[in-house]
Amino acid sequence: MERWPEGPAADPEAARDRYDSDMQSVRKTLREVVRADLPAAHFGLGVVIVASVIVGLLVEPAAGALVVGTFAALFFVALVVMFIRGIRGLDAGRRAYLFTFGWANWV
Repeated sequence: MERWPEGPAADPEAARDRYDSDMQSVRKTLREVVRADLPAAHFGLGVVIVASVIVGLLVEPAAGALVVGTFAALFFVALVVMFIRGIRGLDAGRRAYLFTFGWANWV
């Protein structure tokens, strides 16, 4: 049987507080891990451009355009979502850019 810090008669309010603080620390750690930055997003954009050029040369130009078009569509969808959420201006563009190309942080 697991021992609780509150004793044998666990206080539900204390257990809820402990759960909330644990979840808050886990979420903070997760945000730190998955955070993308602009240099990584620039690198991701470069990878997409190079990949589309290579695909365009090896397969056909339409395939390279399809790669670029897919990422452009993803960027515009992310930008629309930012506008729906009420984020405007350069901040919306930056967030959509980070969402679209920030995956290069893990390459």
